[in-house]
Amino acid sequence: MSGYTLYDYHRSSAAYRVRIALNLKGVAWTGVPVSLLQGEQRAPDHLARNRQGLIPALDIGGGRVLTQSLAILDWLDAAHPHPRLFPADPLARAQAMALALVIVADIHPIDNLRVLQRLEAQFGADAAAKADWYRHWIAQGLGALEAAAPADGFFGGDTPGAVDCCLVPQLYNARRFDLDLTPWPRLVAIDARAADLPAFAAAHPDAVAPAA
Repeated sequence: MSGYTLYDYHRSSAAYRVRIALNLKGVAWTGVPVSLLQGEQRAPDHLARNRQGLIPALDIGGGRVLTQSLAILDWLDAAHPHPRLFPADPLARAQAMALALVIVADIHPIDNLRVLQRLEAQFGADAAAKADWYRHWIAQGLGALEAAAPADGFFGGDTPGAVDCCLVPQLYNARRFDLDLTPWPRLVAIDARAADLPAFAAAHPDAVAPAA
């Protein structure tokens, strides 16, 4: 079993995905908090790990650091093949990647902290306007995912996969911004099933938040 270091922020949905994946793989890891609210991601030591100044960064030893959550999930599948996060079949893998990218590429990038801060700085958006912006883009993405969601189990089948690792953090953030999730019952059901699994429970922001 390997021991990795995850540079993490408890409410970062990108880092949350990686925490779930590490737990599902059963690999040992240690979290090092990097406060996005305090700007620690822009400190020189973190920029040396991630030139973009973003979270997460996964130190896998030997001076090697991985960034970008979906790339980390893909690497985990190669380095720790069981259980799989992405299907082995090329077509099924591409389909799962496409669903994960609905969240990773289409919802999350325009809803993350730096975008919300820019909306405030450039356009004077107040808290209500930023929340409306956030909910609008989440709702669009969740509609597409609901149409593809299975009636039972997970996007990964009987066990969670990469899409589920991405979905659960996104629903956590949707609730933080008071988005009514009633229109997406299959997604809510997947989230509820995931909540019963130790890998997801241990990755929850409340479980990893630094002590006050």
